[in-house]
Amino acid sequence: MGPSPRGTSGHSITRGVSLYSFQEEFFLRTMALRDAVAAAAGMGATDIEIIPEQSIAGFPHVSDAWVAEWHGLMAEFGTRPLAYDFFLDTLLHPHRRLTHEEQVASVRRDIDLAVRLRTPLLRAIISTPAAVLRDAAPYAEAAGVKLLLEVHAPFHYQHPWVLQHLTVMDELDSPALGFMPDLGCFVERFPRVVSDRALREGARPDLVALVVGTYDAHGDTHGLMDTVTYSGGGPVDVALARQATHFTWRDPRSLLEQMHRTHHIQAKFYEMTEDGTEYSIPYDRIVDVLVEGGYRGCLSSEYEGNRHIQDAYPVDSVEQVSRQHAMFERLLQGHEDGRG
Repeated sequence: MGPSPRGTSGHSITRGVSLYSFQEEFFLRTMALRDAVAAAAGMGATDIEIIPEQSIAGFPHVSDAWVAEWHGLMAEFGTRPLAYDFFLDTLLHPHRRLTHEEQVASVRRDIDLAVRLRTPLLRAIISTPAAVLRDAAPYAEAAGVKLLLEVHAPFHYQHPWVLQHLTVMDELDSPALGFMPDLGCFVERFPRVVSDRALREGARPDLVALVVGTYDAHGDTHGLMDTVTYSGGGPVDVALARQATHFTWRDPRSLLEQMHRTHHIQAKFYEMTEDGTEYSIPYDRIVDVLVEGGYRGCLSSEYEGNRHIQDAYPVDSVEQVSRQHAMFERLLQGHEDGRG
């Protein structure tokens, strides 16, 4: 049930869209599921990543009629259901956390639904404990699906939390376990949609310049909150400094160390510029690394700039995602033509 490579001369990378990219339009009811799938297909992004809480009415109780409608959409637009993003709601009950056994049962429930939707890949949110995936892995393997840990900023492959998962993967050696990197781990420049919003909300220009300059120089961002506080910054300034600790920059070549366990990639982005590049994330170098490493999976758009501009500008997620796919097409074509 895993993704099959498309026949190209230089790479085996497909293009897709996480429906999370259209969260603004889903919330405002200006787009429905059909519109989102049609938009993805229209830009040549044939792999669909679904967030069940966002897209499925009545989740986690999903009717056979809804599932039939889902498969009908896939057939109508020539798309394939590829990835299913599950959350582990450990605070489901107001006065206690889910027990380990309840967490494993929750993952198994999501596996069952993923099988019904024919999505062979499941995103395990970064907060999922390694022991939970360890004990859910046999069920996933029997079902023919993969549980992929989302490696999300500020985490990385050498982080102690991720190393716990690596230990489990090494011990089990199960084909059902792997990784789904989020490319928000490769933010080289501070997203200007974030700093611009802080300015609109009253942040001091000098402190914004300090935060952005420190981040862009790959300096020590962890002391920024104290520095901003000592400089008389207000809540908006401190919040921006805190945000700088949640963005991360790592050399894209770090993707190579776990490429053999990487089966899907969330292609996070904040701002596609008019010249067809992402302002903060060096996708040209990332695509080069993916091709070098023989990545055989999907680049799945995940637009998160919407929340940073919605206070001042109309959000057009389709336009932004379309620009990203035009960039993907250009970068991947270079490798197909032997120019990469």
